[in-house]
Amino acid sequence: MATTRHSRRRLRACHECDLLVALPPLRPREKADCPRCEHTLATRHDKPAERSLALAVAALIMLTLSVAFPFISFEARGVTNRIELTETASTLVGFHEPLVAICVLLTVIILPTVYLCGVIWLSLGLLGRHVLPYSRGIARTLKHLTPWMMADVFVIAALVSLIKIAGMADVSLGLSFWTFCAYALLLLLTTQSIDTDWMWFALASEPLAPEGARSGELAAPQGLSGCTTCGLVNRLDAQGRGRCRRCGETLHARTPVSRQRTLALLLAAVVMYIPANLYPIMSTTSLGNTSPSTIIGGVMLFLQHGDIPIAVIIFTASVVVPIGKILALGWLCYAVRHRGEPLSNVTRVRLYRITEFIGRWSMVDVFVVAILVALIRAGELISVEPGPAALSFASVVIITMLAAHSFDPRMIWDDLPQRPRRAWRDRLPRRIATVSSRKESDDA
Repeated sequence: MATTRHSRRRLRACHECDLLVALPPLRPREKADCPRCEHTLATRHDKPAERSLALAVAALIMLTLSVAFPFISFEARGVTNRIELTETASTLVGFHEPLVAICVLLTVIILPTVYLCGVIWLSLGLLGRHVLPYSRGIARTLKHLTPWMMADVFVIAALVSLIKIAGMADVSLGLSFWTFCAYALLLLLTTQSIDTDWMWFALASEPLAPEGARSGELAAPQGLSGCTTCGLVNRLDAQGRGRCRRCGETLHARTPVSRQRTLALLLAAVVMYIPANLYPIMSTTSLGNTSPSTIIGGVMLFLQHGDIPIAVIIFTASVVVPIGKILALGWLCYAVRHRGEPLSNVTRVRLYRITEFIGRWSMVDVFVVAILVALIRAGELISVEPGPAALSFASVVIITMLAAHSFDPRMIWDDLPQRPRRAWRDRLPRRIATVSSRKESDDA
């Protein structure tokens, strides 16, 4: 079936399969999905600037309260200790783990603070109908910060820590704990409230797509590429490189040496995962007796005490997710050289989405160590110290996340056999993004 030519406005190149499609008009609570791989191209929100501003301000207030008040306290054998949120990072520095401390501080407090301030700055400008200075650079930064904010993961780690020490001490939750839970929820809602398509249109309108762009075909063979930050379709140079006309993001027809970079990072993750399991991730001292604990040893300890749900959480986050992510990304790097049917490519891109989403949750074990080290400090009576595996495991999490970001999912769809390509094209009478609504239609 011949391809169609739509208006040069509102064209999008899917970031996961490179299909060039035309975005239909969207109403609030509707989203546009790629008809080829079902990747969400745009999501429309009702009053996006007002909603984002309200959520961001509320989240920032909750974060301020979380830092200002006590987080958790415990009492064991007459010894009492109380910590604040920032001590989960500062205490690690005293145990010569500055890199782990920086990782905790960045992902839980600093990066979310920068993100929330950026959202407030952009929303104020959009509500006032006057774009504030540096808005484009801030809007670009927001997208890159999102995967590295882990307040929600820290909440799960705090709950695991509470269960772990409940049998050895009396635990009290401070005001900061509850405000932090509210902050984590509000931060998550803030990230989901960002209407990227509307925001960039409000910031810098939308230039026409390059002349001759044909929807229903891949963008790369036409010398085009969709910006991964603002979505605008741009013309590339003869080397397949360019820069977005709207936001200034660097563009490539395909991410350079994506497969090789991903494999190199996966190899580094495998190397770091060995000491992460061989060495103790923390050591517990009780009445003068010190017992080191590895990741697997901690899981077995929870099983022995009958805390099966917590054991499952730790085992999944610290063993299943890292190993599964390494195997999945390794297999995807292999699979891009072995083409199959269209259905298999849809399955592959879904596998990629899963690996990209779950990687950050492996930080649970690192955060548990940070909380316990800060909280349980009573010398020879009872105390917890970080082990050498803490840095190794944190490195595994970060490296695998970088590996997922370096993998270009568009490679999965390259060089499909001609017959399968016609098969999926024949099922699409119009190359317009599929619209779905999160509420029932009035006409239904």
